[in-house]
Amino acid sequence: MNVEVIIGIAILLVVAGVAIYQFIKLDKQQKIANIKEWLKYAVVEAEKALGSGTGQLKLRYVYDLAVSQFPWIVSLINFEQFSFFVDEALEWMKQQLESNKNIDSYVKSE
Repeated sequence: MNVEVIIGIAILLVVAGVAIYQFIKLDKQQKIANIKEWLKYAVVEAEKALGSGTGQLKLRYVYDLAVSQFPWIVSLINFEQFSFFVDEALEWMKQQLESNKNIDSYVKSE
């Protein structure tokens, strides 16, 4: 390997480590607030990938995304609570789809 690649990987590891450390320092409420914000992205991606009328499948899709992104989420909140947070994010998405044509176009694009 050349030196630039090794330095680049080392920098990425340090940045990732700092981000993880900063997130771990947050209290439970701040972590949940961050997860709720991330869920807005996840439900839009699930809607784009699976379309409407696939509620339980989208919930599973979003849960799988969340667990792969935040493996510790299963120890922070239970599935019922997670489902409630997803419902909140879905309400946000519906409002966005109605009021923001760019988001609507993004979701409906192939």
